Amino acid sequence: MSSLPDENTLGLIVGGGKHGKADATRRVIRAATPRRASLGTGFIGIGAAVVVGLRAIYGFSWFVGSLGHYPDPRPALIAWIVLIVVMLTTFITARLFGDQLSNGAFALFIGGLATAVALDLVAVWPLHDIGRTATAAVTAGMGLILVITLRRTRDILISVAVLGTVLVIAIVINTRWEIDAVGPQITAIAFAVLPPVIGVVVINGFRRLVQVELDRVLVQSTVSAPRFAVGMMASEELARLDLAAEELLDSVATGRTRLPLSPETASVAASLATELRLHLIEGRRETWLYHAITESDMLGKSVTLTDKASLAGLLDPQQRDGLLSAAWLLVSDPIRRGASRTVALEIGPATRSVEMPHGRKITIPIVILTTGVQRNRVDPATWEAIRKVGQYSDATQNFSLRVDIECLVDNPADQ
Repeated sequence: MSSLPDENTLGLIVGGGKHGKADATRRVIRAATPRRASLGTGFIGIGAAVVVGLRAIYGFSWFVGSLGHYPDPRPALIAWIVLIVVMLTTFITARLFGDQLSNGAFALFIGGLATAVALDLVAVWPLHDIGRTATAAVTAGMGLILVITLRRTRDILISVAVLGTVLVIAIVINTRWEIDAVGPQITAIAFAVLPPVIGVVVINGFRRLVQVELDRVLVQSTVSAPRFAVGMMASEELARLDLAAEELLDSVATGRTRLPLSPETASVAASLATELRLHLIEGRRETWLYHAITESDMLGKSVTLTDKASLAGLLDPQQRDGLLSAAWLLVSDPIRRGASRTVALEIGPATRSVEMPHGRKITIPIVILTTGVQRNRVDPATWEAIRKVGQYSDATQNFSLRVDIECLVDNPADQ
């Protein structure tokens, strides 16, 4: 019999550590994201549908104007009917079912586009100039924009690649190669392939932006947290733990559970009490900054914290916001996404006491050590965020940025 992972009374795996908290944060982000064309991409999908509609009107107008050149226009006309029906049906169905497109519906959509392409190529094949005469086949490629917010990137790119390959092969086999014929053929392929590829790039960038900002919003709540507190996920566990304890106590008070408790019920009560004590003890050791880093999907991968005296809890909300914002800006580089950036935060020990007009302050040294961060590539907003924390000096260490900050905070002995 295989051994199962140890779980606490809340059904959570024990010993997850930092990676467990990061996984929990990712679950929170996924739970906060609607199971549809996520977080605003539905509106992008509507805009894409408008663009596709305009392109379809243009292509159909071109087809109507060229009817006299077709040996038999019926296959091309059927291609346009199939294409319009497929695109309208897909758009309406996706909106009716909450901006979703199942695998079966996507297969039907691709099959309809393939049918339209095949019929259009059959209609223009005797003309030996696909680039100038194909209309529905080219519009079908742009029709893939309708589903870029509803399907995975891989599905769209595979479909685009197949369509582009089919058009290239058909053009090479069918077209009479003359100097003035090269341009229209390349243009037709570009019109069919490039729009969905560009759309995929835009949507992926938008989704990355939304996920990063959502992660930051979830973590930003720690700025106003007490000096020592439980984190976001621990708060959820405490709520579940409290509910379990209340249900047990209520069952005893109403007589559903008789005293003395049975061994099984006593074991559950002991586990609840132990976990509650552990959470309360944990909340007295870990600062807001620890939770901000470990519960962030982005910061948890790139930022390490050394704060043996838990001095980060003494920072006021403005200083906390500046330090957290600086960490975000240092590890994120929209230009060089493939570059590896890390940040190490070293806080304390407290050095000296300073008499100020509004009371005595203590100085906490904060050192920010980075890797992969060049000083001339630091965003100006980063320096503005660091300035909120305190006076600073910067230098280059091991070809990367080092920042030393002197942070003045209220003396906890006076509070």
